[in-house]
Amino acid sequence: MYRESITVAELFFELKDWSKVRTAVIADNLLQVRTQNTSQRFCSEITSRLKKLTLQELELLVQGNSQEQVHLLWVALCRRYTLIGDFAVEIIRERFISLKVDLNTEDFEAFIHKKSERHDELATINPTTRNKLRQVLFKILREADLISADNTINAVLLSPRLVQVIAQHQRQDLLFFPVFESDLQGLLV
Repeated sequence: MYRESITVAELFFELKDWSKVRTAVIADNLLQVRTQNTSQRFCSEITSRLKKLTLQELELLVQGNSQEQVHLLWVALCRRYTLIGDFAVEIIRERFISLKVDLNTEDFEAFIHKKSERHDELATINPTTRNKLRQVLFKILREADLISADNTINAVLLSPRLVQVIAQHQRQDLLFFPVFESDLQGLLV
């Protein structure tokens, strides 16, 4: 939801109130969807993610280049959904720093199995839902350019200002990306 998220973030700076943003998005069909129900659902999803960003991160989301925007949307998604954030850190980043850059369905299944030991709700999801979750996650990873079309983990080059704005809020959120800590050291002030 790249384009839609940028639209909603820009509107937030105009209106300075999330409830007014929601009203305007739905009333004016700013997400350009066919039904009001879909507009409400998309708006709710987008705002729940964007609310996870700090004001400085939202400013960079609106003013930054497309790569910074995609990376900030990834951070927002990881903060909004702990399971995705955990997958980013525990699987994607760990595989990357150990130079195992292939990502496959077995990695996802093993991760879900491990998490289901502590979270009963994961143990009870049916295989169809689990497959859909995996498909959507891998699609998002491709759209964020974190993995390639053949599920190879891509090294990410984070801009200095992106690193700074994320580190100001929660430095550990930089671990959502497949990067080596040594690459970040020169960017952190």
